[in-house]
Amino acid sequence: MITDTEIKSIGFQLLARYLGDVEAERFVALIQREPFDYTKWRRDTDLDNDLSLEEISRRAMIQREKSTKQGA
Repeated sequence: MITDTEIKSIGFQLLARYLGDVEAERFVALIQREPFDYTKWRRDTDLDNDLSLEEISRRAMIQREKSTKQGA
């Protein structure tokens, strides 16, 4: 089992590889700034298809917007 620090490091490396450094930083900022229930989103979203990282990110942002509007 790897440590939390290793998970964060690997996760950011993957984000940066696919999104670039600036967009990876934006993604992390978005996740930290707004409430997002990944477990609910994962359960409600069909990610079993071979989706691109961009498509998964797009779907996550749509779900986040829905959650934000419902909480307002």
